[in-house]
Amino acid sequence: MKGLSIVAALICATPALAQEPSVDTNAVRACFDGAKDTHPACIGEAAAACQDQPGGDTTLGISACLQGEAQVWDDIAKSQYKAARARLLEQGGTELANKLLDAQSAWGQYRDSDCGLLYEIWKDGTIRTVVASQCYLERTAQRALELRDLGRME
Repeated sequence: MKGLSIVAALICATPALAQEPSVDTNAVRACFDGAKDTHPACIGEAAAACQDQPGGDTTLGISACLQGEAQVWDDIAKSQYKAARARLLEQGGTELANKLLDAQSAWGQYRDSDCGLLYEIWKDGTIRTVVASQCYLERTAQRALELRDLGRME
């Protein structure tokens, strides 16, 4: 699975905050654990809570909070990818598992391109990192949940 290339680029382009707000990892994991579908309302709540911390209400702080939650979701997505691949290996062997590898690679390129497009649309404004980070967070969280549910008939 492709790394957080856009988010990493945004972080490198973002000066460090004097007091950087942080995301509650447990809140993100609770969102994942409690999600009944791939679009739960709790996606973004940890970033919103982070924005209530000192330094979290600036453009840089908002971006850092969104990127922080996106990183937790990315870790969850990687774990869910490994679990889905193991399930598919059991169900259909290497060929089926390799289809997931292809799909995941294409999905990563789509996410990065789609969020990169939003960044470029807003490139002349300070909102660009917020818009791209929000996109990255939402796409990554939804993919983590899709991977969790992949192949299940529940």
